[in-house]
Amino acid sequence: MSRKTKWGIGVVLVLGLGTCVAVTAAKRGNKAVDVRIEEVARRDLVASVTASGQVEPRTKVDLTADISGRIVRLAVKEGQMVSRGQFLLEIDPVQYQAGVQRAAAGLAAARAQEAQAKANVEQARSNLARSEEIRRANPTLVSAEQLEQLKTAVEVNEALYQSARHNVEQSAASLRDARSSLSKTVILAPMAGRITRLNVELGETAVPGTFNMDAATLLTIADMSVLETKIKVDETDVARISLGDSAMVEIDAFPDTSFVGRVVEISNSSIKLAGGGGQPGQDQAVDYEVTVQLVNPPSETRPDFSATAKIVTDTRQNVLAVPIIALTVREHETTKSSDSAAIALGRQPTKQVGQRDVEGVFVVGKENKVSFRPVRVGIAGEEYFEVIEGLQPGEKIVAGSYQAIRELRDGATVREAKQEAKPAQGAKA
Repeated sequence: MSRKTKWGIGVVLVLGLGTCVAVTAAKRGNKAVDVRIEEVARRDLVASVTASGQVEPRTKVDLTADISGRIVRLAVKEGQMVSRGQFLLEIDPVQYQAGVQRAAAGLAAARAQEAQAKANVEQARSNLARSEEIRRANPTLVSAEQLEQLKTAVEVNEALYQSARHNVEQSAASLRDARSSLSKTVILAPMAGRITRLNVELGETAVPGTFNMDAATLLTIADMSVLETKIKVDETDVARISLGDSAMVEIDAFPDTSFVGRVVEISNSSIKLAGGGGQPGQDQAVDYEVTVQLVNPPSETRPDFSATAKIVTDTRQNVLAVPIIALTVREHETTKSSDSAAIALGRQPTKQVGQRDVEGVFVVGKENKVSFRPVRVGIAGEEYFEVIEGLQPGEKIVAGSYQAIRELRDGATVREAKQEAKPAQGAKA
């Protein structure tokens, strides 16, 4: 066999193999993709923000001691209801009673010194007056030097009298301070409420809470009639929340039960991380504190119960909707330079040409071929997006799976995967 014949046979074999490969690839490319297909329908949508927190009373007071001493009387228990002005506990008053007695004695001594100084002033003034009268009658009997000494004595005694008066004021202030300290040995309820925390027992020593309030807290009184939960909301969601928004609150202690709530406060500054933040250069979540007040909570509710609040931020009635999973992003539109004259002249455009990502869905057309169509969406419900423009009722779109939608391209053939029938929630006829 000649070399030319061998080359001819080789070419035929290569062409045949290439044809087989091409046909196989074409068959694979035309293979239908299993997807979930759904018609565009009208639905009722509810947009919400969900976050967790703890139940707390809106008004509570942490009572601490202003003085130190041993607790000699304790009249309340944890969980007890108290009224405003009710006696709670007493710190050993013996030391402070002695302080009052000491201050009272000091005040009495100061007043005695004041009386003595006043008498000395009056005596000095009388001596000066008599000497001046004698000198007017007979200048030789009282010298000018003697008069000068008497005047000096009057001034000295007046100064001593003023000092004695100030000593009386100082002693009176000491007595008021001692009485104030004594009054602080008895602690009364500043408000009506429930004792939600009792940190001390009879015989323990109370210490002032100058540097550590938690360690110095004796007990906590809370008004359990108004309860709220403080939740941490991400910065991407807090802008959608407004004062007065309604909320559904689920408390872990009461399973299968939801309570109504209202947003009463939204913090203006973010919640600072403990310790001043994390590592430099790391992205950190920014949260804001939102306060949701509970409406008619159960009487068994206690502080620090774990709760989850679902805040309703917006609602839509009877609007076109598509499943959230159906919405995808594609490089769909080319952004061209506006400098058309420069391009026509063969010059470089002043702006860079690039691709703009747009959101859209895959619409199922004839022969089950799909095409990507941009859509504009509104609020997001739990499972569906509101469609503002881009689709019509009754059109069929690819609604799953996520992996299939991710790999779909224009012109691909799809077929509906077999699945159990699932009634559409909130669909309008």
